[in-house]
Amino acid sequence: MKAVLLTGFEPFERDSVNPSWEAARALDGWRCELPDGDVALVHARRIPCAFGAALHALDQAIDEVQPQLVLAIGQAGGRSEITPERVAINVDDGRICDNAGCQPIDVPVIEGAPAAYFSTLPIKALVHDLRAAGIPASVSNSAGTFVCNHLFFGLMHRIATRPVSGGLRGGFIHIPLLPEQAARKPGALPSLALETVVAALRIAVRTALTAGEDIREGGGALH
Repeated sequence: MKAVLLTGFEPFERDSVNPSWEAARALDGWRCELPDGDVALVHARRIPCAFGAALHALDQAIDEVQPQLVLAIGQAGGRSEITPERVAINVDDGRICDNAGCQPIDVPVIEGAPAAYFSTLPIKALVHDLRAAGIPASVSNSAGTFVCNHLFFGLMHRIATRPVSGGLRGGFIHIPLLPEQAARKPGALPSLALETVVAALRIAVRTALTAGEDIREGGGALH
């Protein structure tokens, strides 16, 4: 049986909930049946919203689960779509403090590592399949410089530098706020219902496990 690691973050910045963890834990134990008759079991893990500690928790989870696929999920307030990230950059630059009170400014995620890594997820195939299911989605070209990008970069660095037998595919997906979160914040922020996000992640898991090379389909941005 294949193993999938699905991570979500704890709440941060005075929120009482983080949709990334709510969606991830809703899929803990889900058995994804694949077209070839194989089955993949999803293991959900909660990640601290703290620089350094997030990577330690990720490493522990990968060592424990030994997955063939890692989908790291994070909250992106202000976004209205499910957005697979294209690239992780080697910089921590906190606009706010993390949950441990740390606010790194212009420091590398990993000293001496490359400037950036591309996701190994089939990001355009993910967007295509999500849209086909009626779920709003688009490719994102920036995962920010907070703990989401920190985790994303750490994941891709591990995949690049610690190859495993059979390979490991991974990447990061940002999701919108939940409706109850958006209602508590100033302004008319977009949101998606939890059940829609969970349905999106089911599609993402299946597509990431079954797609080979990514599709060539327009998904760039003008600015």
